[in-house]
Amino acid sequence: MFGGLFPPQPRLAIVDRGLSEITAAYRQMDGIDVELLDDEAQLKARVEQNQYDAGLILPAGFDEAVRAGQKPLLEFYVSGESLASNRIILSANTIDLVRTVEGDTAAVEVEVVQMGEAPQLSVAQRLVPMVVIFALLIAGVLLTGTSLVEEKERKTLSAILVSPVKLSEVVAAKAILGLVLSLLMSFIILAMNSAQGSSPLALFVTLLVAGLMCVEVGLVYGAGSRDMKTLYALFKGLNLLLFAPVVFFLFPDWPQWLGKIFPTYWAIDPVFEVAVNGAGLPDVWVELVVALAICAVLALGLTALIRRMRTQLASG
Repeated sequence: MFGGLFPPQPRLAIVDRGLSEITAAYRQMDGIDVELLDDEAQLKARVEQNQYDAGLILPAGFDEAVRAGQKPLLEFYVSGESLASNRIILSANTIDLVRTVEGDTAAVEVEVVQMGEAPQLSVAQRLVPMVVIFALLIAGVLLTGTSLVEEKERKTLSAILVSPVKLSEVVAAKAILGLVLSLLMSFIILAMNSAQGSSPLALFVTLLVAGLMCVEVGLVYGAGSRDMKTLYALFKGLNLLLFAPVVFFLFPDWPQWLGKIFPTYWAIDPVFEVAVNGAGLPDVWVELVVALAICAVLALGLTALIRRMRTQLASG
């Protein structure tokens, strides 16, 4: 539930006995987790346990021996459970760094030329809306809907009619619980996928609006369902519509106006713009206003369903 979408970046452990330039270069690289260790045995043990994808041992005088034209032993250990892609990245970088210390140049020079004007977003970034909508559907829709229907089936809501607690207060409590869990799960998942954006306030507001919409949907499901069978039928039939806008983030070449047909688009799009593209509240206020208007419509429908549920409980 809280995992990342893709495997972690390559992890390298280094034992350096001579302050090698290779170590300094590795520590300045982005996209590689580098940790310095003091003991060769500890390095080998951790690589074997897959705590690191690879381990590099650089003896004292390694750089000087390379520059002198010698061929010193390069101890490079690889974890048997590491990904092949991480092994290739670390081994290729190590060979290139040794060549740099030697003063040699690469046999070829690679130049990446992008054809067209495609947006510079990775697949992981495009999957952020899918991750967030999963969290919102689980905590906002599923949790609130099932908890309300369970109260109906256990007849505990009927007891509220003869107590000082109002039915609306029970519904509000379940809404608050679902909203808090939605925000918590969304924040954790976005943090684990390095998609927090540049404005914490904007991220909080957009997630709050998205969570509110999903919580209201869950309460509408729960208030309108007689039992769990009816509720799960709604989940299977209607949650696909809630999830549909995510497809348009994965395929930006599709007509984006189609995604705006679905209500959850107006809640997920601001989250995507803030978390991935670094937008602020002034950039997404129109979408947020539309999302709040949808929440207001859902609130009106929910109010009517709660009144009907109160009448059913009283007559039952």
